[in-house]
Amino acid sequence: MAKIARARAMRKTLTPAEARLWVALRALRSDGLHFRRQAPLRGYYLDFFCWARGVIVEVDGGSHLDEDRAKQDRVRDAVFAREGLITLRYDNLRVRDQLAEIIEDVRGSCLARPTRSPQRGAPPPPQGEGEFS
Repeated sequence: MAKIARARAMRKTLTPAEARLWVALRALRSDGLHFRRQAPLRGYYLDFFCWARGVIVEVDGGSHLDEDRAKQDRVRDAVFAREGLITLRYDNLRVRDQLAEIIEDVRGSCLARPTRSPQRGAPPPPQGEGEFS
């Protein structure tokens, strides 16, 4: 439960860039895209996560320019990529100055991916799993 409590606390203290992006991402619900903010997953807290499409959106501040932090980000992104998730990263200044372009990029990335099955693993084949008698 500590993870959930921490995620809830983090949702209340979004950075200005995260708060701005959150408002814009919520507008994508009209496209059927639902994002969660500060979602805990595999020991990480994802800034924004569209589970149905497997898209993670991260807002990177100045600390992400540090080489050690950049390496940690690459490891984290690789962990999620092995699970079929993609990570989109945007820095604070870009969120401030190019929000419309970011939203279009996120929308396009999400809609280009298939909807994930509610169960883990691959979605069932379109023709079904077997024959009925």
